Amino acid sequence: VQLQASGGGLVQPGGSLRLACATSVSILQFSTVGWYRQPPGKQRELVARITTGGSTNYADSVKGRFTISRDIPKNTMYLQMNSLKLEDTAVYYCKADWGPGYTYWGQGTLVTVSS
Repeated sequence: VQLQASGGGLVQPGGSLRLACATSVSILQFSTVGWYRQPPGKQRELVARITTGGSTNYADSVKGRFTISRDIPKNTMYLQMNSLKLEDTAVYYCKADWGPGYTYWGQGTLVTVSS
């Protein structure tokens, strides 16, 4: 199983970016897929996740600004990030949970919010 993340970059405060994460198998094989991030000097934290059934949950810090979605035929999940803030600067990782003991991570993609 492989996860390929893309879409990071440099953006000004208030701007938008969309991250994508393509999976090498059907995205519906996973119980949950989601996005995590690791700000400089800090621990990795949950940003947003979506279950097979389509339920979502978000970190309080991104509610109302970020949206997680998936394109099932393309086996790809997305993170639409709007109204970006300086504190959103981090390496973003996609993650997929197959079941107990089976967790897969994509490579990180750097998001830098700076004026």
